Amino acid sequence: MLSRDLVDLMRDVGVFPAILATSDKDGNVHITFITWVYPINDRTLRVALSSNAKSAKNMLQSGQACIMLIAPGKALACYGTASLVQERIEEVKFPVSVFEISISSVENNLFPGGTITGTIPFMHTGDLQKAGELDQIVIEALRL
Repeated sequence: MLSRDLVDLMRDVGVFPAILATSDKDGNVHITFITWVYPINDRTLRVALSSNAKSAKNMLQSGQACIMLIAPGKALACYGTASLVQERIEEVKFPVSVFEISISSVENNLFPGGTITGTIPFMHTGDLQKAGELDQIVIEALRL
């Protein structure tokens, strides 16, 4: 499913920007940018989202998700089934839920003659220390 080099990259980076697509029970699609993604293995991803986010509500309703992973040489749409693993990360001051996505298929979305030269550039703004501490707490919860 996911290559070993991509799993290793995602684990090393810690905060890995990705694009998450979900749908509600009526099939209405919602797409959002997320950064709390962690590979448990080559077929399982864990993501953390605000418990009140539309994506979280959609995954609870339909159980379906697609996450787009962008890395050097890769633009992978990972389709799968989502399930709630942890309703709330207690150490976080606002409600954050953990979901697990069991990948059923991976589609390479690179077009012929093109390649990706890196990951999605991302940095925090505002209080960098607090953002870093929050990332550390959430990523640690995803690893469990």
